[in-house]
Amino acid sequence: MTEYKQIFYTKENRVATITLNRPEKLNAYSEIMVHEILDALADARDDDEIRAVILTGAGRGFCSGGDIGHDFQYPGRYRGHRLESMLEMRENMDQLVTFLQRFDKPTIAAVNGPAVAGGLTLALSCDFRIAAESAKLGDTSLKFALIPDEGGAYLFPRFMGHERALKMSLFSEVYPARQAKELGLVTEVVADADLMPAARDWAERLADGPPLAIRITKRMMYKQRTMSLDNALEDAALATLAVNYTDDVKEGIAAFHDKRKPDFKGK
Repeated sequence: MTEYKQIFYTKENRVATITLNRPEKLNAYSEIMVHEILDALADARDDDEIRAVILTGAGRGFCSGGDIGHDFQYPGRYRGHRLESMLEMRENMDQLVTFLQRFDKPTIAAVNGPAVAGGLTLALSCDFRIAAESAKLGDTSLKFALIPDEGGAYLFPRFMGHERALKMSLFSEVYPARQAKELGLVTEVVADADLMPAARDWAERLADGPPLAIRITKRMMYKQRTMSLDNALEDAALATLAVNYTDDVKEGIAAFHDKRKPDFKGK
């Protein structure tokens, strides 16, 4: 397995876990980190044994957004170019957000601490967000005269509504986990000590499910958000050709009649 500098990547019991590992900066992302996450996600995508992915952070933070410290996020490959920031975003965080949105296997963000600005976008790019009681979520971009440029302006309103998202960003608001859940940013809140056990429980339950049906269901729900009902029904009808005649369907029906737990193989 590849040796990484700014993440930990482990695989166990059909679940891959990616841990952002810059705890001294509350896991602010850098170009190195972004590309290491992309590499790990590609490995999880291509490994048929992996059926779910957990994304979390080391130390006290999930992700505090882009690193605006000494090196301001990225090396100076485009330093001085008039399109510097646009080119850097396209080659880095934009790719990660897009990759997660297109990733067919279920993803869970285990939010262990602050998830703000690009860190919130990263969490919202996953399918589910389980937050520790002490976690905080929000958008602090404008505190630095920056903008929610990592996909936040697209994702924030889709989870919490336009007016609430605008208020969060323009006033640089950060919410405790339970308020973030009420606003639609978090799926579940648990005690700090229960965060990773809860995330692993969710991931392992998903890993026990029928892999092909899970992946197609996820893809359908993302695609059909922008479809008419007629197009969505046609899309679903076409998807049945890939699912309804699989061995997993036969196994699911047999397990139901035998009153046992099904053993899905993804075939």
